[in-house]
Amino acid sequence: MGEHFEWLSFFLGHGVEAYSHVIVAAAILGVLFVSAVIVRARYANASANLVPTSKGGIATTFELAVEGILNLMEGVMGPSARRYLPLIGSLFIYIFVSNLIGMIPGMNPPTGNINTNLACALVVFVTYNVMGVREQGVKNYIKHFMGPIIWLAPLMIVLELVSHLVRPASLSIRLFGNIMGDHMVLGVFTHLTKVGVPVIFLGLALFVSFIQAFVFSLLSMIYISLATSHEEHH
Repeated sequence: MGEHFEWLSFFLGHGVEAYSHVIVAAAILGVLFVSAVIVRARYANASANLVPTSKGGIATTFELAVEGILNLMEGVMGPSARRYLPLIGSLFIYIFVSNLIGMIPGMNPPTGNINTNLACALVVFVTYNVMGVREQGVKNYIKHFMGPIIWLAPLMIVLELVSHLVRPASLSIRLFGNIMGDHMVLGVFTHLTKVGVPVIFLGLALFVSFIQAFVFSLLSMIYISLATSHEEHH
């Protein structure tokens, strides 16, 4: 009968650690979902909430975050920024919060696992290609891969395909390397000091968490903008 519970003992003994990033990622999504519901409830009566409260709170935090992300997107993407705000805003907030989890001793950030980052990168990859075809049409989007000189088209197609296929890996590995390195540094100093991590390293971790979420989101904006921009193809 014990054989029937081998899978359970494996999960409890090894699976929890192996899939800890999945558990933490699910918890973060749950917290963000509940926060979104709370914020949405506030705007159910929009006329009563035109003026921000002086006490701040979740709603005010989200307002500031969304406003900052939208301003950045409008500078990079122009008038089409609002169309992609749900995607880019969600990516930034999720990645930033996931990065911050690594500042808590004993917690592994989901972004410290390549699988989490690759999933986010693939969402961006599929989105900008689909939107590129939708905005420009199949013919013009393919021309984008052929380059400006027709006799160089075979070479340019290969180069462009490689360039596009590398993008998800680049986004994933960059985020993974930086967050994993930062998490290891924090872990080392936590172990050495015993009492607590020096404030300077916590500040550095916060800075790295923000920058990596910012870079991932910024590159995503650029990829979408390049794919959907209407340019003359020769």
